[in-house]
Amino acid sequence: MSRNRITDIPGLRVGHAGDPHLASGTTAILFESPAVAAVDVRGGGPGTRETDLLDPERTVAGIDALVLSGGSAFGLDAAAGVVAWLAETGRGFAIGPVRVPIVPGAVLFDLLNGGAKDWGRYPPYREFGYAAARDAAEDFALGSVGAGTGARTANLKGGLGSASARVAGTDLTVGALVAVNAFGRATVGDGPHFWAAPFERDGEFGGLGFPARVPEEALAFPARALPGANTTLALVATDAILTKAQARRLAVAAQNGLARALNPVHTPLDGDTVFAAATGRVPLADPVVDLARLGDAAAATLARAVAIGVHAAASLPGSVPTEAGAPPSYLGLPPAWRDRFGKG
Repeated sequence: MSRNRITDIPGLRVGHAGDPHLASGTTAILFESPAVAAVDVRGGGPGTRETDLLDPERTVAGIDALVLSGGSAFGLDAAAGVVAWLAETGRGFAIGPVRVPIVPGAVLFDLLNGGAKDWGRYPPYREFGYAAARDAAEDFALGSVGAGTGARTANLKGGLGSASARVAGTDLTVGALVAVNAFGRATVGDGPHFWAAPFERDGEFGGLGFPARVPEEALAFPARALPGANTTLALVATDAILTKAQARRLAVAAQNGLARALNPVHTPLDGDTVFAAATGRVPLADPVVDLARLGDAAAATLARAVAIGVHAAASLPGSVPTEAGAPPSYLGLPPAWRDRFGKG
């Protein structure tokens, strides 16, 4: 039975760790066997780890896990915690008697969201990474969890979203996981409708459809402008057998999902990064046509995951009304979609 999660791809598990008072966290994606992977970076301010080895000409063929984390540069420590957990379980790239876990990752900026970032000499992300890897499972939560804990968009609380789909005309499955921390909006202006509405399935983010008319202000550039204070991170995964070059093409195509679900996107103020991973279980019947179908499905699935993440997000503990009768916000975070528009 479909979970409508990235874990509908066999061999994937996802775990979260974080602290709502810190207003930040980490998400780890573990692969049962090393997965072929690639990355495409479109934002102007990325923070990444081990992405060079994903180039097609690099020696290492597969990765053991992937990490998406809050914390900006501090959050890069999360991958070390995942590496530690994998090493304890004997996973990693073999070099003689030594195994080195291969764990790329990327971080988003959530340092100015009002959470208690006074962590002292060492930030907690290494421990978050270890806990997320240890607790990884096929069933996992969405919304204000993991890397989406302290995420935001231009007008609403951001969050962690996931979706999956069968690829039409093939035997392939694709899934997406995204931490939505965008400079732009996931909704059409300040209303409840999502830009990703044309791709929605089974009312998964409210079933409201697209508004009859797009107000002019919906396309206006957000008034809030703080360079580098955002970034949306995503992974699209498939059970297809892909080369690293084909995985790179999949990541490129999947970026269209962010463009369909967020406005604006890929700005100098974001570090938008999309990873692609293939578990290598189902061959492409036609290496050109099936890859094109897969890319199209990945973009649509990622667009859905963005809306699902924002729709599922919740205000963090300690939320207080910004003014009499106004939706709650948590310090530097805007209200959640559900606070403003109901559960949908």
